Amino acid sequence: MQVHVQDDTPPARPAAGWLDPAVLARGNINPQTGLATDFLNHFNEVIMLLEMLPGAPEFVDDILNWQPLNYHDYFVTSHFKDRELAILAYEAADPIARAGLEQFADTMNSYLLATLERLRSGLTPEAAADLGIEAAIWLKPVVARAGAVINGQQEASFELADEGAAQVLVDALFENFTP
Repeated sequence: MQVHVQDDTPPARPAAGWLDPAVLARGNINPQTGLATDFLNHFNEVIMLLEMLPGAPEFVDDILNWQPLNYHDYFVTSHFKDRELAILAYEAADPIARAGLEQFADTMNSYLLATLERLRSGLTPEAAADLGIEAAIWLKPVVARAGAVINGQQEASFELADEGAAQVLVDALFENFTP
């Protein structure tokens, strides 16, 4: 499930030549795929907080405030310097890479939403810390694979991102962490 931020203002089109590989590279957008790794910060930030739960249980509120965002909505709300370029490049991006990234993002969003639900269920601080570590351990390789797709280093592979695999992981999360 992804939250869609309504923004009816179309991004301003950059000057002619905006799809030039050098322009994209200067904007930290992979010229081969048309995707920007900055999107993964949305996941990396919450993963970092989850990892810190054992020593800083007060971060649970920050974690609970996290909301899933798709690529477009992330950049609409971000302070990324070239956010308009990132949105336009995404629209013109390699469709296979874009679809792979979207599936990885959907999988991570599902797992994080299930994690948030468990954190809201009244876990002890120790159980919440264990859950945070477990979630981070599972999410980090998925973020890495999404990064490889963004960087054109890996063909978009959906084996970790299919809905069945995500549901199995979410089910395991609920079975293993009881309040």
